[in-house]
Amino acid sequence: MRWRGGRESSNIEDRRGIGGRVAIGGGLGTIVILVIALLFGADPRQLLEQLPQQSSNPAGTARQTNPEEEELKRFVSVVLGSTEDVWKDIFQRMGQQYREPTLVLFNDQVDSACGVAGSAVGPFYCPGDEKLYLDFAFFRELESRFAAPGDFAEAYVIAHEVGHHVQNLLGTMDKVNAAQRRMSREQANQLSIRLELQADFLAGVWARYAQQKGILEPGDLEEALNAASAVGDDRLQRQAQGYVVPDSFTHGTSAQRIRWFRKGFDTGDIRQGDTFNTPAP
Repeated sequence: MRWRGGRESSNIEDRRGIGGRVAIGGGLGTIVILVIALLFGADPRQLLEQLPQQSSNPAGTARQTNPEEEELKRFVSVVLGSTEDVWKDIFQRMGQQYREPTLVLFNDQVDSACGVAGSAVGPFYCPGDEKLYLDFAFFRELESRFAAPGDFAEAYVIAHEVGHHVQNLLGTMDKVNAAQRRMSREQANQLSIRLELQADFLAGVWARYAQQKGILEPGDLEEALNAASAVGDDRLQRQAQGYVVPDSFTHGTSAQRIRWFRKGFDTGDIRQGDTFNTPAP
């Protein structure tokens, strides 16, 4: 991925080394984190276990960073800047204004408008404060646990969370949350799947524009597709327990995630990403 020299976003909030406030998140905010956290195979029980714990670093204590992490900070800043440019242009063509999200970098534990979350939840987006949350430890896990290495695999992760922000701005998240409150658990899971697949589609739309701007290198698209496959519900469940339970899926199978990311990349047309009115997404 040709990212060096790209415009860096100013919407980076670096909280690494700053302990989270000791609080127990509750209500809809915690539910949002629990649902979105499942994107990367996190066990919701791990989150709940971490809520009352202190961060490993006291509040206000600076954490030593290393050159590798500072390089990662520049990388995610450039990727976020690229998503800002793409979605600002798309929203303008729709006659709307794009409101840029903030990317919060943290380690161990973070306090968000959706509650307190530990690193175990993976990257997540909180609609309550319109912020994306990322611990760099997940990028290492992406390579070691999910066997999905590469800088464009990491860019896909960011673009997917930005996709949730786009859904929030367009009102899709509010509609889904309202509908889920009136449904059974199984029906609500089906809506969650469609929400996540649409975020994958939107990540693919961004990737298409990134390609047009000459950012992609040979093999980058394959890295993103591999990452999308690696976090499919069926693959995660098979790795964790040796079998799959389709009724418990919340994010879609590997094949579905690949298909919708690829559709976004191939079309570049946000109108083609209606996962909610597709009989079999």
